[in-house]
Amino acid sequence: MDDIAELVTDPSFLWATIAALMVFATIVTLTVPMMGADKLDKRIKSVQNRREELRRKSREAIEKNSSKLRGQEKRTLIRQVVESLNLQKLFEDPAIKEKLGQAGFRGNGPVMTFYFFRLAAPIILFAGATLYLMFVNDFGLPTITRWCAALGLGMLGYYAPNLYVTNAAQKRRESIMTSFPDALDLLLICVESGMSIEAAFQKVSGEIGSQSIELAEELSLTTAELSYLQDRRMAYENLAKRTNHPGVKAVATALIQAERYGTPLGQALRVMAKENRDMRLANAEKKAASLPAKLTVPMIVFFLPVLFVVILGPAYLRYQGL
Repeated sequence: MDDIAELVTDPSFLWATIAALMVFATIVTLTVPMMGADKLDKRIKSVQNRREELRRKSREAIEKNSSKLRGQEKRTLIRQVVESLNLQKLFEDPAIKEKLGQAGFRGNGPVMTFYFFRLAAPIILFAGATLYLMFVNDFGLPTITRWCAALGLGMLGYYAPNLYVTNAAQKRRESIMTSFPDALDLLLICVESGMSIEAAFQKVSGEIGSQSIELAEELSLTTAELSYLQDRRMAYENLAKRTNHPGVKAVATALIQAERYGTPLGQALRVMAKENRDMRLANAEKKAASLPAKLTVPMIVFFLPVLFVVILGPAYLRYQGL
C-alpha cells in the first residue's frame, strides 16, 4: 500500500497520467467522427416519437382522460429521487424546459435528469476532491486551502449542468444556422411549385439532413406540430423558441403574418433567405477578422521559441566551437 501511495503521489507519475489522458482524448476526438454512424435516422425517429406524442395528447384532450394515462407512466430511479426530494421546487427554474428544448432535449425525462445531476454533481465532485486532497495528495497546501479547493469544485458541479446545456444549445444553434439559408431556398422552391407549407417543410427536412441533422429534426417537428396543433401560429412560435436565433424568429414572424393576412408566402421567403445569407456571410467575416488576434498567443507560445532555436541554434553551436 505504501508503494502504491508513493507512486500515486509522485509528480512525475501524475504528469505522465495527465499526458496519457490528453493523448487518449485527442485520439478519441479524431477517430470517433470517422467511426460514428449516421445519426439522421435516429434523430428522425425521435421526431416521429414526438409526432406520436402530439397525436396522443390530442386524443387525451378529446377523451378527457389525461390523468389516467399519466398515472400509468413509469417511475424511473431518477424520477423517484427528484420527486421524493422535491428537487423541482428546490431548484426551480421556469426556463429550464425551454433551455433543454434549445439543446435538443425534449420531454419530461431530460428535466428530471437535469435536476438530478444538479443535486448529484456537487456532492460527487466535493466528495472526490476532499478524499483526494486529504488522503492521497495534499500538494503541500494548508488544510483550509484544501477545503476551499474542494468546496470550489463542489460549487462548480452545481453550475456544470447549466454549462453543459448552454454549450449544447449553442452548438446546435450554430449547426442549424449554417444550413438555414439553404433550407429557406429549398422551401421557397417548394412553395412556389405549389406545395403546401407542411409538405414543403417535410420535403426540405429530408433534403437538408445531409448538411444539418439538427435542422432536419426541427423542420420535421414543425411539420408534426402544424398537423396536430389547433393553432398553427404556435408551431411557428415553437420553432423560433427552440432555435433562439433572430433569423429563425424573423422567418417565423413572416410565416405567421402570411397565415393571418394571406400575404404572398414566396415573396416573404425570398426576402428572408437573402437576409439569412447576408447574416451568415457577416458572421463568417467577423470570425475571419478576429482570427489574427486569436492567433497571437499561440504564435508567441509555440512558434516564436521554435523559430528562435532554429535561427540562433547554429550561431550558438558555432560560438561554442561544436
